[in-house]
Amino acid sequence: MDEKKARTAEISRDTKETQIQMSLNLDGFGHSNLELKVGFLEHMLTLLAKHSGMDLDLKAEGDIHVDFHHLTEDTGIVLGEAIRKALGNKAGIRRYGFFLLPMDETLVEIAVDFGGRPYFVFNADFPTPKVGDFDTELVRDFWHGFSCAALCNLHINLKYGKNSHHIAEAIFKCAARAIRMAIEMDPRIHDIPSTKGVI
Repeated sequence: MDEKKARTAEISRDTKETQIQMSLNLDGFGHSNLELKVGFLEHMLTLLAKHSGMDLDLKAEGDIHVDFHHLTEDTGIVLGEAIRKALGNKAGIRRYGFFLLPMDETLVEIAVDFGGRPYFVFNADFPTPKVGDFDTELVRDFWHGFSCAALCNLHINLKYGKNSHHIAEAIFKCAARAIRMAIEMDPRIHDIPSTKGVI
């Protein structure tokens, strides 16, 4: 019997705006070791690792003296690249994931398809422009970058909610659970989950 292949990836992104190094294990225990200088984003990524079951090591620096946009978007891109690399040819995965997550007054619905084509839908309005010093519009930028780099369909829908922190947190937790479902190995399927034979 062949030994199970580790589904891991290491990605580095070095630009004039950001420097990011990430190690990812899809079949981890939800552990995270994060070095960012953006507290709210670090909080969100800690939640993402915990609720997805992925182990995430991340060191990210950037031009946060300008604002948090470049670091947030590029971190989403690197996470998408890491998941895509770790999935390999995607043989045996469930491919689709869906979750409906409540957090107090907030309810978020997310569906994802790691089918090899990027498409992004984001229907979530935040009642405030910031949570602390973090611009709430950057939540969209993070997940848009992720979708493009992971080559996945990602649909994020806020059903209702009044608290911006709760909305952002629910989005990251819900995405974590949807991703977890999609990247799980299906014990009944061992080939690529597409009639095309490739995704």
